[in-house]
Amino acid sequence: MGNSIITNPGVFTALRNLNTVNRKAESIQNQVSTGLRVTGAVDDASNFAIAQGVRGEIKAYMAVNQGLRAALGVVKVGIAAATAVSEILTDMRAKSVAGRNAGLTDQQRTIIADDFIQLRDQFDSLVSDAVFNGKNLIDLASSPLTVLSNIEGGTLTVGNYRLRAVNLQFGSADANLRTLANAEAADRYVVEALQTVGEALGGLGASARVIESQIVFNEALMDATEEGLGNIVDADMGRSAALLTAVQVRQELSVQTLGIASQQPQALLGLFS
Repeated sequence: MGNSIITNPGVFTALRNLNTVNRKAESIQNQVSTGLRVTGAVDDASNFAIAQGVRGEIKAYMAVNQGLRAALGVVKVGIAAATAVSEILTDMRAKSVAGRNAGLTDQQRTIIADDFIQLRDQFDSLVSDAVFNGKNLIDLASSPLTVLSNIEGGTLTVGNYRLRAVNLQFGSADANLRTLANAEAADRYVVEALQTVGEALGGLGASARVIESQIVFNEALMDATEEGLGNIVDADMGRSAALLTAVQVRQELSVQTLGIASQQPQALLGLFS
């Protein structure tokens, strides 16, 4: 077969080598362009399957943190409203203590009492507005908020508080400063309300810290998981660049070899001229 003009084994060999080199070059070029060693099941079926599972975990962590951030928004809105209520209560305490002064004139008592009621009436609007993502933690009909904390199904629960005026005893008939006796009662209500709102702020603040810590922890887990994913699928760019240079040289040599092998039948025909 070495001197045949019909069948040229050298061409077959050179063509197979060129095809092999071209496939290798294509694979390396794909790594260089994408930065990935494994881009699909064809590259490495087992590692691609593992990588897809890891990618699913990363997206699951992202979904969990999205829910936690929404819950954190609810809590922070509740804290803002409760803080505003607390500020009002400090002003009301000043009024209620002033109302306990037996030496007030009727006009002075009326002015102080009206101021007290105006401050009290701000409660419900503040509490009603403490809504985020459809949830309110400090309203009359509030309920605890439970949120997914990790991909294993763990949860965090945020307690609820009821800070409307009626819940703080300001719906009572004597919750005003119209008389000295009422001022004494109203002052007790304000003191107790300050304690109640303080407890709410403490609870909501603690919940916010727990949620923030969980978000940070989940982000650390995501970072570690992404690093593991990179170890599975990322290409070694330095090695890929060196391999690409080498395979390009092999391509050139393979093309030259194919050209030489293709010239063999022409050389045999020259024997007959």
